[in-house]
Amino acid sequence: METLYWTCLIIGAVYALFSLLFGDLLGDVLGGLELPGPDVFKPIVLAGMVTVFGGAGILLARYTELSLGVELLLSILAAVAGALFVFFAYVKPMENSEVSTSYSIREMIGRIGEVTIPVPGQGYGEVMIKVAGGNTVHIASSFEHCPIAAGVRVVIIEESAGVLAVAEFEQNQAADPLEQPIKSL
Repeated sequence: METLYWTCLIIGAVYALFSLLFGDLLGDVLGGLELPGPDVFKPIVLAGMVTVFGGAGILLARYTELSLGVELLLSILAAVAGALFVFFAYVKPMENSEVSTSYSIREMIGRIGEVTIPVPGQGYGEVMIKVAGGNTVHIASSFEHCPIAAGVRVVIIEESAGVLAVAEFEQNQAADPLEQPIKSL
């Protein structure tokens, strides 16, 4: 039985070392392949389980006088506890720490932008808006159906089918209009 424990410990340790050194490369090659099912079955959790099973089994076999059945049961319980520890201490926090600079076009409503291509009364122009990752430009139409010249600051009133409806911005509404969206319209 000790051979099984050593095999599990070695396989788990080699997997951990391999994934530490080549994990990103392997993930790119496999295209982010993950096992189906709950997150508890992620490869890192399973590898932790196998490694803890092997380590606990070796320790119990060498340093206790327990029967084989009790030894095996305690090794399995230790493996499950180790897997839960890896899951809750590593996997779950990493999923929640994902950072993104993406935004929804609906988040643009209430923001201040600047017309880069004149917006005619009927038709489309372009407006530039400051977002977290820099500046973004979007197709714009005039909310009030009045032409708006390039360089004029505008407020985004609504969004429809990817087109932002804008109106000229009045300066006294916000202290730093490019940084803060207008709270009420």
